[in-house]
Amino acid sequence: MIEISPKDIRRAAMDMLARREHARFELKQKLSRKFSDQAQTIEEEILKLTREGLQSDARLAEAFIRARTNKGQGPMKIRVELRNKGVSDEDMAFAFETCSTDWFSLAQEVAEKKFGPGFERQQDMKEKSRVARFLSQRGFSYDHISSLY
Repeated sequence: MIEISPKDIRRAAMDMLARREHARFELKQKLSRKFSDQAQTIEEEILKLTREGLQSDARLAEAFIRARTNKGQGPMKIRVELRNKGVSDEDMAFAFETCSTDWFSLAQEVAEKKFGPGFERQQDMKEKSRVARFLSQRGFSYDHISSLY
């Protein structure tokens, strides 16, 4: 049997963090799959990485929001994805406060990109519903969508 040291776990965690930011929950899941019988050591190493500033849920949330807004996704979808990654509501709230995204103008840009400029002058209810469904699937709220008409 191969002896697994805390250094092995730390190295694996550092390799993951070097590729991209990971939430604590996400990092713990991945490390647990790799080192199945080392739960306590994994928890200790993740805690050390967090204390050292090498792992941060807040930093992950900020980067994730930035990346998803660049892809034209709305705040509701982003929140769900962050929650699935195990990011706390406090870290999410802070990240959304600091991101300074105008969700209304982003909804407008996304709709114009998909449906062309002047889509909001469309009087056909079927077309308006199509735009609303599209933006809703992208994670925009009713307020964001209704502000377009």
